[in-house]
Amino acid sequence: MTIGDMPTRRRGRLIAAWTSVALVCVLTVALLGAYWKWRSVWSSIHQVTVTGLGKRPPRYNNALNLLVFASGSTAGLTRKQQLYWHVGSDTGDAVSETLMVVHISPGRHQVTVINIPRDTVVPIYACASGQGLSGQQASPGAVEQISNTLSYGGPSCLWKTVEQQTHIRLDHFIEMRYAGVVKVIDDIGGVGVCLPFGVQNAQSGLNLSQGYHHINGVQFLEFWRTRENIGMGSDIQRIQRDDYLLARALEQTLKEGLLSSPTKLIHVVTDAAPQLTLDSAFSQSDLLHLGESLRGLSGKGVQFIQAPTVQDPANTNWVEFTSVDHALFRAIAHDAKLPKAAKRTPPAVLATTASPSQVQVTVLNGTSVAGLGGQVAEGLADRGFHIAQTGSAAHPWSRTVIEYSAPSQLPKANALAAQIPGARVKKIAGLSPSGPVRMILGTRASTLKPRPKPSAASQVAGLGSKYGGNTGTATCRSDTGAFQGPLSP
Repeated sequence: MTIGDMPTRRRGRLIAAWTSVALVCVLTVALLGAYWKWRSVWSSIHQVTVTGLGKRPPRYNNALNLLVFASGSTAGLTRKQQLYWHVGSDTGDAVSETLMVVHISPGRHQVTVINIPRDTVVPIYACASGQGLSGQQASPGAVEQISNTLSYGGPSCLWKTVEQQTHIRLDHFIEMRYAGVVKVIDDIGGVGVCLPFGVQNAQSGLNLSQGYHHINGVQFLEFWRTRENIGMGSDIQRIQRDDYLLARALEQTLKEGLLSSPTKLIHVVTDAAPQLTLDSAFSQSDLLHLGESLRGLSGKGVQFIQAPTVQDPANTNWVEFTSVDHALFRAIAHDAKLPKAAKRTPPAVLATTASPSQVQVTVLNGTSVAGLGGQVAEGLADRGFHIAQTGSAAHPWSRTVIEYSAPSQLPKANALAAQIPGARVKKIAGLSPSGPVRMILGTRASTLKPRPKPSAASQVAGLGSKYGGNTGTATCRSDTGAFQGPLSP
């Protein structure tokens, strides 16, 4: 199925996860001063156990990282709601349509939301079956859309995939269905938006004229889902507009003083809780602590950004991470100062090297140092490369060599060679053009180059401006780039 063929009911689910970013603040602050009510609300939240995460990224500080996503459930909706909201009926799938990492910095006064496009391709990791899920076997060299991991292995599989790809250690997850979102938006008083032109979209039901509108919950849902007749009609542009819409929702929440008023929030909490699923380790005390720490949050302290991607060469409907992502993810993991955004590079230059997530490698030890191959493989895996196999070379090698067989593998070989100064790249026959490239460690040039150490004292900041995103202080104006394209008036 292509992006353009995605059913309307599935696009509707996108609203759920995004709104839950604001709702996590709503839920936690509501605990402060309304505990008697919260006890019954807490019991309506579904919780599941996360298992099988494998070797996890290290924890560098006391930042809080939340995995926030939406599933495809329309449970609880009446037929009238399904028709009125243009969301259709559920067929039992649980594809993650919207996926975000919400990073709350140490000190809890800086929030960074990274949206990972649902069509991003990732390696297939081993995930256990259970509770109606088929699970999946690890498949070296193969990829899948990150949105599919939830269908096969549930929240644990999605959690594992995100951690392995970003190397950001996650603390909890929040999954939300969208049955209560319309009411929640109405509870916060609606959201103000601006349109550069009038929009009439039969798929989503949105019908707004050019200019300013203060929209209610139903219109919020319609705005969120609209894609077909705006700009390029792409999911990437839709995410840009949704970032803007989410910023406006946060602005309204702060304007009404909801984050500091448990009395006002209790109605919102009551609507949201039955639509939430949390991991079983997410305790009431965790939420209480989070709510207390977010009391002083300001709009300028919240940033929204879409993870940079490029079109996947194997499928024009898919996207893949870039080297910019790895710098971004590492900065988030360390809560370090973000690197400057990379300048757009001509395609011919981009083709000379691959990102680590694209590279499968077999590591062979051609030295007399016992365990060297495993050490290098572990270091490469920590940098985002995927290890297909380790072992010993048939004979001693004096120099480290990266072997490949097809021109399509050369960017992958170059990416590996960049990790070991002095390594030689060599084309040979016999390797599968679709399989892993081969690294043979020699006595010369067998040590990975040091990784730059970010400053642990420097907080994440400036993400919105550096990576084309926005902050919670976004004014009511159109996001020009997100509306431009041949489909717009």
